[in-house]
Amino acid sequence: MPRRPRLALPGVPLHVIQRGNNRQACFFADEDYRFYLEWLSEHAGKTGCRIHAYALMTNHVHLLISADKAEAPGVLMKALGQRYVQYVNRVYRRSGTLWEGRFRSCPIQEEAYLLACQRYIELNPVRAGMVEHPGSYPWSSYRANGQGEENGLIRPHELYVALGRDTEGRQAAYRELFRYELEPGVVDQIRRATNGNFVLGSERFATEVAAVIGRRAQPGQPGRPRKKPEPESGELFGGKFKNSN
Repeated sequence: MPRRPRLALPGVPLHVIQRGNNRQACFFADEDYRFYLEWLSEHAGKTGCRIHAYALMTNHVHLLISADKAEAPGVLMKALGQRYVQYVNRVYRRSGTLWEGRFRSCPIQEEAYLLACQRYIELNPVRAGMVEHPGSYPWSSYRANGQGEENGLIRPHELYVALGRDTEGRQAAYRELFRYELEPGVVDQIRRATNGNFVLGSERFATEVAAVIGRRAQPGQPGRPRKKPEPESGELFGGKFKNSN
């Protein structure tokens, strides 16, 4: 059975997960995390990708990416993955694959889900029981987005920028979002969309994406196929979706 092509659209944020093969570790020492972030920054610049958030876990990676070209995140992940594998194999005298096949991803409806997905990413170490607060974990973007730590890799999304009138106001508003855990239903939505390569958003957003790419953008319904709905008034402008919800 052929693999489903990834859903990717210019300007639409993408949640990316790349796991270690068989869920085995892909980071073994602090230097490994540092090199990965250094090369992520380098290749993001080369490919025109903007990194809004990240969390490097022991055996997998979460990224929140935007790019003006639909193919750019894929180019970034291929170059970064190959470079990091070569480093790990050389330093730890190993061979073979490190990553679990292709990375997984989902396009995100910005207004409804982008900040929720960003929180999902930065709360990963808390859900994993590694720390009690995201600020205690050194290998995520929370310290930059929530506490103002200097981080040249992070390019804030416009919805994050809109949280406050200045830097301190934005950071305070962002920290306030972390006073409460994400609802389990939202966590499940993010996981299903990312693992299944479907959109993370409303029915209307999924319909708009499907109209552009020419195939379904959400899981099919069991039973007899229904008549394909007519797309609503979503539009593309400047290579980016205009979400009407």
